[in-house]
Amino acid sequence: MFMKRILSNDLPGSRVLALILVAVVLALAFAPFVFPGVKALSVAAKILVFIVLVASFDLLLGYTGIVSFAHTMFFGIGAYGIAIAASNMGPTWGAIAVGLVASLLLSLLLSLAIGLFSLRVRAIFFAMITLAVASAFQTLASQLSAFTGGEDGLTFKLPEIISPSFEFAEEPFLGASLDGRLLCYYLLFVTAVVLVLAMLRIVNSPFGRVLQAIRENEFRAEAIGYRVVVYRTVSSMLSALFATLAGAMLAIWLRYNGPETSLSFEIMVDVLLIVVIGGMGTIYGAVIGAAIFVIAQSYLQDLLRIAGEQASALPWLAALLSPDRWLLWLGLLFVLSVYFFPTGVVGKLRAARRKAVR
Repeated sequence: MFMKRILSNDLPGSRVLALILVAVVLALAFAPFVFPGVKALSVAAKILVFIVLVASFDLLLGYTGIVSFAHTMFFGIGAYGIAIAASNMGPTWGAIAVGLVASLLLSLLLSLAIGLFSLRVRAIFFAMITLAVASAFQTLASQLSAFTGGEDGLTFKLPEIISPSFEFAEEPFLGASLDGRLLCYYLLFVTAVVLVLAMLRIVNSPFGRVLQAIRENEFRAEAIGYRVVVYRTVSSMLSALFATLAGAMLAIWLRYNGPETSLSFEIMVDVLLIVVIGGMGTIYGAVIGAAIFVIAQSYLQDLLRIAGEQASALPWLAALLSPDRWLLWLGLLFVLSVYFFPTGVVGKLRAARRKAVR
């Protein structure tokens, strides 16, 4: 009963799905101790950031049916808010608070403007408008070098307690160094858990039900009295705020931000791929999809290098398994995942569970 309340009555609906979710959460919770090393910890932190970012985009796409390419703009605003504030105010908690509040307010205003002026435009036209806005913002961030550092970006410091140089103990514990980087990781972990639970609450509230009704049939929802433009605008604003928080998480972890780090269109493509892999219209899909994609993206080259060495006796196979062709194999994995899981991993597992019950 307690778990059901925590998950806002949105249970996984499949025993296999529940086990996978528990495994992912436990792996992220104990990643510093189970997977020691700087790279493994960075991969786990990136998964946490992308879980929040992808879930926020799914709130827009999967639950409301809005296709927007401006999502990385809000992601970048969150990252730049922390970076600019910390660069100008110094490594203090006050700087983080000011940067976070300022970026949230800017995202709120921009998402409101986009919602009011553009959400009356249908389908592909709205997507093109958001793409133009995101491209303009990326260009602006590159050119305003006095504030954003231009193409070089901004490197900044944070409070010492969450910096790698700060040590709580000289001896490692279970193979992990007890330092500020570990504390920073768990700050991200707790933040990600809280934000995901908050989004679960939103999509399972009466407001979330209306969003799903709009997604299924916008005209019917309007005919029974719901102001569709208002609901779509509010959904766009909420999605932007959560994306901004994800950007702030990224900046706090990297202590650096630049146009390619948070505003790149490649990030938008990655988010779309993760949504499709995990399953649209389900927050759980963001958790599983982000874990699968980021791990594949981070370790596929290493796996191909090992496989290529093992196949050295066959030159054609070794060339095919070259680490330089990791994008080819990543694309192949994506195509196979779409073919075998057209509704995403979560949708497939839930459908299998329903079929078994029938």
